[in-house]
Amino acid sequence: MIDTIYATKKSMSQAWDVNGKRLAITKLVVEPNIVVGDKQTQVRSDKKNVDGWTQTRILEVGYGKKKLANMSKSLRTRLEKLSLKQGVKMIAGVREQAGGEPVAVGATINADQILQVGDIVQVQGTTKGRGFAGGMKRHGFRGGPKTHGQADRARAVGSVGNRTTPGRVWLGKRLPGHMGMTTKTVKGLVVAYFDSDSGEVWLTGPVPGTFGGVVAITTSGKKRKNFALNQKASGIEVKEEKKEAAAPASSEAQATPEVQEAPAQEAAPEEKPEKETK
Repeated sequence: MIDTIYATKKSMSQAWDVNGKRLAITKLVVEPNIVVGDKQTQVRSDKKNVDGWTQTRILEVGYGKKKLANMSKSLRTRLEKLSLKQGVKMIAGVREQAGGEPVAVGATINADQILQVGDIVQVQGTTKGRGFAGGMKRHGFRGGPKTHGQADRARAVGSVGNRTTPGRVWLGKRLPGHMGMTTKTVKGLVVAYFDSDSGEVWLTGPVPGTFGGVVAITTSGKKRKNFALNQKASGIEVKEEKKEAAAPASSEAQATPEVQEAPAQEAAPEEKPEKETK
């Protein structure tokens, strides 16, 4: 089995738990994840064996919807062999966990197979692109003094050199440049709400990326105890359970409809015999 599933960031909102605490909520939608392939690889083992490496299986998971005609020929052929009538937007690798049931190629992974309310997860995504940014916006510099004849240097980063030796700028110096569009991981988020019908997932806290961006949700194996939302205050519609149909009545009770008998007709008066005439 795997512990990672891909989802689409939808919006942000707020909710309240049963103790009245206000929580920041990120709403995501999980579409089916399709296993389109697999491969074997070696990864560094936590418990080192003889050579320090262990064999593991990497699943190629496809996410999103796309027309088959718009995909490359090689990917289109692979999906057609799996009898898929629709393509995928992206394909990413997910490591299969040891000890669980192996996932077959062509299988569909849904959110309810991995996520549950109260699970502590981490989310990885690509941050928003900010373009070219200065040192104050990019690194949080406070800027230079606003007085003493300084006209246009208030937001400058200041001196960046280091004397004649080494006579260059040190590698990794924080300077203006491209900001955003980097991979970030946020840990310690909790699954606050999950709808198996629509695939909507609520997480407590911010998630990197733009609305409509794809993120990877990975479970940590830990769970928040006694965690529950106040559904009425959070605007969650409570689904009513369908009442069981009444048991059919017994054969004795199922009597045939009563037939109304026709009113009895009054008996005709008896005719007295006529007297014989002589």
